[in-house]
Amino acid sequence: MVEYQTPSLDRVFHALADPTRRAMLHALAGGERPIRDLAAPFDMSFAAASKHVKVLESAGLVRRRVQGRLHFCRIEAAPLAQADAWLRRYESFWAGRLDALEALLQAESQAARPFLETTQGSRS
Repeated sequence: MVEYQTPSLDRVFHALADPTRRAMLHALAGGERPIRDLAAPFDMSFAAASKHVKVLESAGLVRRRVQGRLHFCRIEAAPLAQADAWLRRYESFWAGRLDALEALLQAESQAARPFLETTQGSRS
């Protein structure tokens, strides 16, 4: 069972709130990358990219390993699965609401049809 109010889930959504960090995660979905490669599309320094990576690490979304002077990152899927489970809870909520709205609109359309046919027929 997914816990919906945990500090770890808060950290995941905080990390995902930034478009730069989302782009970094997207890049990491293709496999492990050095931080310098993650920084390249944003024309940012290693230090700036490293700060973003630290936020992703704090959320458990990324693991870093150091090999010599290079820092490599890889994605960790478990926290994303937890966030996905939280979002799916609301997906079913909104699907139910939209289904109810559709049924209401169809009922109103059916109820209005005889009136529309009568008024449109009288214009001919």
